[in-house]
Amino acid sequence: MTIESSSGAGRPVALVTGVGRTAGIGAGIAARLAASGWDVAFTYWTPYDERMPWGAEAGAASAIGKSLSAHGAAVAAVEADLADAGSPALVFDEAEQRLGNVTALVMCHCESVDSGLLDTTVESFDRHFAVNARASWLLVREYGLRFRGTHGTGRVIALTSDHTAGNLPYGASKGALDRITLAAARELAHLGVTANVINPGPVDTGWMDDSLRRSVLRQTPLGRLGTPRDTAHLVEFLCSPAGGWINGQLLMSNGGFS
Repeated sequence: MTIESSSGAGRPVALVTGVGRTAGIGAGIAARLAASGWDVAFTYWTPYDERMPWGAEAGAASAIGKSLSAHGAAVAAVEADLADAGSPALVFDEAEQRLGNVTALVMCHCESVDSGLLDTTVESFDRHFAVNARASWLLVREYGLRFRGTHGTGRVIALTSDHTAGNLPYGASKGALDRITLAAARELAHLGVTANVINPGPVDTGWMDDSLRRSVLRQTPLGRLGTPRDTAHLVEFLCSPAGGWINGQLLMSNGGFS
């Protein structure tokens, strides 16, 4: 686990996981929260990007951190392998030590490898559930145990997907993530914490080819691809006081994609 940090004061703290690339949804969410008055701790895991088709982006964590600081945010960047069951507690330790108690937990991390019923390996299946489901549960648990915010200010948000065919371990583990997050809407209610899930639909952050882009456009009534900014605006709203009455929901933010 490696740490980069800058310091500041006077703003609530958001922990955003899965912020490994400047073009990613996680980076878009972190930037929107920083611009709207949050300090931001974020996680990334370079070995995951290295084995994906897009590859690791050199200097991404530093670039993202600088962009958040430009909005006046204090920043803590934490490189952590969330497949390790000990990582969630360590991530919270680092976030709290550098920025203070976490008010909003936004989970954008994932393991995502295309494979179906017949070709998924046991190792891949287990890794998907370790990262997408188990780590999410452990992050939510740490959040609930440590939350010290004013009643009504706490937020838990997770990003999900309904993709299953040809992407079985990803879709199945995201389904488990949904249930974990929605359970938090009730089990953390005594703390005044809301918990919601967002399905952003297909967002092109560099992983789509031309054929897939055309297919997505045909299935999207609004006639364009989703962007990280689209998801970030919804997260910003849910984290604001105005979003405090939305709880226990799975929200579609996908331009009507079907």
